[in-house]
This record gives sequence, structure tokens and C-alpha cells, in this order.
Amino acid sequence: MKISFGNLYPSTLGFETALRDIEALMENSIESVHEKFPPHNIIKHNETSYSVELAVASFNQSDIDVTVKDGLLIIKGDKSKDDTNIQYLHKGISNRSFTKTIRLADTIEVKGADLESGVLKISLENIIPESKKPKKIEINGIKNLASQQLNSLTA
Repeated sequence: MKISFGNLYPSTLGFETALRDIEALMENSIESVHEKFPPHNIIKHNETSYSVELAVASFNQSDIDVTVKDGLLIIKGDKSKDDTNIQYLHKGISNRSFTKTIRLADTIEVKGADLESGVLKISLENIIPESKKPKKIEINGIKNLASQQLNSLTA
């Protein structure tokens, strides 16, 4: 199923890239099964601070790789070395390998990652450049415009 925002293009300016990204996200989420392992949380602490938490019980720091590439946060867990000498009567804690990918906005920076008590916490910060911050536009009235024109003629 193809999702298209093409009908919005005539009424928007400068959103082409964002709309194409949304189309791609929608297409990928519809066509593929969303990976649910490992369970994760995405937390907004305030307007600029976020974190991603993943439940990674049985994974060590050396089993996990966190990278950012082309606007994607990629978290990989490799658990290929399983102890075959253990005989489980019940195995409820999953330790299979995984890859979790989260698309980041252009203004999101990864600040660090910590692994504690089986939870991987990745800290993120939304850094908004000055050019993207709101800017107040002064409104000139007819009276102000006339006085500006008069001043420019006398100068």
C-alpha cells in the first residue's frame, strides 16, 4: 500500500523532504512487521531532552553496539555465543540477537549511552539552530511606512 502526500505539495513550501520521509516511514511500517524485541521506551524529559531505554537483560556492554548513520539511531545486540552447557527447565529471558532502528530528526544529537541493571539508556538532545527558532516579524502600518518613505526621501 502506497501512502502519498502529493496533494499537499501545492499548499506547502519547503516541506518536500519531510513529506517524503513521512511517506517512507508509513510505507515501511505498513509493509514490514514492526520489530518488538527488545522492548523499549522513548521518553521526553523536556523540550530538548529525550532518552531511549531498551530492556536488554543478559546482554553485556561488549554485546551491544550503538551507532548513528544517515539520521538513523541503530542499536544492535549480538548474542551469538550461547552457553550450550546450560539445561533450561524454563527460559523466559530472551537473549536473541537484535537490531532496532529509530529515525532521528536532523536536530537530534546522541549524547551518550549507559547500561545499568539490564537497561540500556541512550540520551538524546534536540539542538535547535538559531535559524530554526521562532523569529518575531515587525508589522509596519501605513503611518510607519509613510514616515519611513519620507525619511528615505529626505536623507
